[in-house]
Amino acid sequence: MNTLSVQTAATVGSPALNIGIFLLFVAFTLYIVLRVSRTNRSATDFYAGGRAFSGRQNGIAIAGDYLSAASFLGIAGAIALTGYDGFLYSIGFLVAWLIALLLVAELLRNVGKYTMADVLSFRLKQRPVRMAAAISTLAVSFFYLLAQMAGAGGLVALLLGIDGAVGQRIVVIAVGVLMIVYVLVGGMKGTTWVQMIKATLLIIGVFVMSVWTLGKFGLNLSSLLGGAADAGGDKLLNPGAKYGKDTTTKIDFISLSLALVLGTAGLPHVLMRFYTVPSAKEARRSGVWAIWLIGIFYLLTLVIGYGAAALVGSEKINAAPGKANSAAPLLAFELGGTVLLGIIAGIAFATILAVVAGLTITASASLSHDVYNSVIKKGTATPEEEVKVARLSALALGAVAIIGGIFAIGQNVAFLVALAFAVAASANLPTILYSLFWKRFNTRGAVWSIYGGLISAVTLIIFSPVVSGKPVVAATGKSESMLQGVDFHWFPLDNPGIISIPIGFFLGWLGTVTSKEHNEAKWAELEVRSLTGVGAEGAVDH
Repeated sequence: MNTLSVQTAATVGSPALNIGIFLLFVAFTLYIVLRVSRTNRSATDFYAGGRAFSGRQNGIAIAGDYLSAASFLGIAGAIALTGYDGFLYSIGFLVAWLIALLLVAELLRNVGKYTMADVLSFRLKQRPVRMAAAISTLAVSFFYLLAQMAGAGGLVALLLGIDGAVGQRIVVIAVGVLMIVYVLVGGMKGTTWVQMIKATLLIIGVFVMSVWTLGKFGLNLSSLLGGAADAGGDKLLNPGAKYGKDTTTKIDFISLSLALVLGTAGLPHVLMRFYTVPSAKEARRSGVWAIWLIGIFYLLTLVIGYGAAALVGSEKINAAPGKANSAAPLLAFELGGTVLLGIIAGIAFATILAVVAGLTITASASLSHDVYNSVIKKGTATPEEEVKVARLSALALGAVAIIGGIFAIGQNVAFLVALAFAVAASANLPTILYSLFWKRFNTRGAVWSIYGGLISAVTLIIFSPVVSGKPVVAATGKSESMLQGVDFHWFPLDNPGIISIPIGFFLGWLGTVTSKEHNEAKWAELEVRSLTGVGAEGAVDH
């Protein structure tokens, strides 16, 4: 077994080998993206991959989109440091898929064309609803991108021996540039192939690590849990290491749970994936494939997390760049030395690249399709103009992601993604469910729901301990808040879901009942299309 001291935690393995494996993956995926890009001839190709992917292919790509740096790096670190409470992230992310699959996946595919706003505005006034949906999509994508960038900074700093703020910022910039290249060149087709490759590699890599870890304990999960308890204390096996210490943390846990379970069904980059299949049947198949792959993966995170606790230890994890986000790479080094570390880290970095590419194309599609074409040009823009605006939007979004990622360095990525889930569950989910299932729902309800949920969630996050006000940790001399040395928080919870999600639902109801608008014919058309798929193939503008 390779040993790793706290002092040398910043120089794990061979930087040359690590960067070599990573560059090999980048070269391979760029080759695929370039080949696929030759078939991008229309807006449908750029936004929805030409609707040419099978349910199995799309299911694997959805897993690639969903299993982000939060799933691999963040959850493994959360379990390694807080045990039982960390595993709650795995449970929440997995259960959330049941809601997305059963309530919205097929219905969205039947009603929409390219973006979430297609569904929300189907029977409502186009311009106000599309603008609100686009703003919400950008907000969710931004928080999600923060998490991926934070994971990238810590991961590559660990691999290359970069122990300092400047080095990690350079890494974040490099990730942002690569992400922009994937989107500009490959569109949804290229991004989908990258996600399929990455999902396959990630699940295989985590499976190998899990079996290897269990092998250290006689292939006995109980022995592994005992080893983790010996290294980190019995707190790892009992609830309350992070949540449950007092009333505030108990409420925070409920808030986090609501955000995780309800957030997936409102994530625009996940919902957009259902438009890449040719039929509602294939949309269902892709959901089933995704939930199997995602379920297997999250069960394996239990082994990875407790394996890191037992074989690496919390002291070494906290001393490494990226802190909790370094638990899985450090475990790989303990198991297989430099080579396994390089492979696993390359897979983790591929995970980040694939997810940020998916997020960027979703946000840029919303800007071009929903804002530029539907609001600014009032539906008169040509597909070529839309794609051009989408590409320009990707450049701008990449710049914003880079700047935000620099501020998010050092945060646990699973936790940051939970914030994105809270915004999605507050702003998007109420409007999606009301649009699909409530006959009376109207434009005022949609706009109030989206803006009310979004503003309340973002405001509470800004004035929460996440941004400022957490006490300084003695071991690091730094606060766990994003901003150091300031304290302007007044909201006590880390996650706003318990407040902002009910606000989104309430304002959707209040806006609807205070407006007389109701389009019976459009509701009937939406109900038939959403349930049967009639008229959905190659959905037309409306």
